[in-house]
Amino acid sequence: MPWWGWLSIGFLLMGAELFGVDAAFYLIFIGFAGILVGLVGLAGFDLAPWMQWVLFSAIAVVSMVLFRAKLYEMTRGGGAEYRNTLVGEVVLMKEDTPGGGRSRVSLRGSSWTVENTGESILEAGQSALVIETAGTILKVRKAGDNPAQREGQE
Repeated sequence: MPWWGWLSIGFLLMGAELFGVDAAFYLIFIGFAGILVGLVGLAGFDLAPWMQWVLFSAIAVVSMVLFRAKLYEMTRGGGAEYRNTLVGEVVLMKEDTPGGGRSRVSLRGSSWTVENTGESILEAGQSALVIETAGTILKVRKAGDNPAQREGQE
């Protein structure tokens, strides 16, 4: 493949990752490898087609293994300063929910599935505190119900 073909593919893949496809930075490193192979050809090194593909593959794999996780964590991961802002919110129960049971509530304009982590029933109209999130499920307990205080009273 000519050098300009490698550059075109490389920039196309990088552009797709940056402006359209969210491929978790895989296309960035594959595009980077294509650009480097194109630059090698532009520099005047006339590699056989099989050697271009070997070089392309090696650069793509090595760069992904060495740098992708670090780049992804740096740009998209939850650093130490990240805090789940739903934890600590108070929701109003719409229906009776037994301990370990699930129901639906509204929070911040969206409907959520909640799971009662307590042993007692959360009644309709009662406030519940979000103590944890598990994907799209909010784990709640009765607002004002602190298990640490309860254990100290027993």
